Amino acid sequence: MNNRVLVLNQDDSPLMVCSVQRAFVLVYMNKSELVRPANGYRIHSITQSYPMPSVIRLNRYVNAPYKGVSLTRQNVFKRDNFECQYCGTHKDLTLDHVMPSSRGGAHAWTNLATACKRCNARKGDFTPDEAGMELKRKPYKPSYSLFLRNGNNTLTEWDEYLA
Repeated sequence: MNNRVLVLNQDDSPLMVCSVQRAFVLVYMNKSELVRPANGYRIHSITQSYPMPSVIRLNRYVNAPYKGVSLTRQNVFKRDNFECQYCGTHKDLTLDHVMPSSRGGAHAWTNLATACKRCNARKGDFTPDEAGMELKRKPYKPSYSLFLRNGNNTLTEWDEYLA
């Protein structure tokens, strides 16, 4: 069972992820509609039973002008699946500037990668090529819907809405 619910804007664009309780209240108060129930799960009151939401759509359009992913340490770790981009370990993780900041490398999505302390120290003040190390994946800026999909351990029933 997933304890999170995908909230779609009125135009079916992904807006956010909320708790099952919050989603149920939005549906019950007619502020949203149930798009997809959670497979086989129900919410019970004393006298009634309701399908547990998995995806809901708001009845009114909400203007969300900025739907980007903010650049934070934890968000870079999430993007990289909490693994070192050089050796693949999940322990002692830090941030690595692919082009070292001392040599003009920016603090940006495309220049930051997750690295373990050992690999980060081994790379030092060099680029990966100069240090003889290879990145598993080139750093990129994740889209909002991709980040919702990967960052929340989503169910496959969300895939068609996050495509």
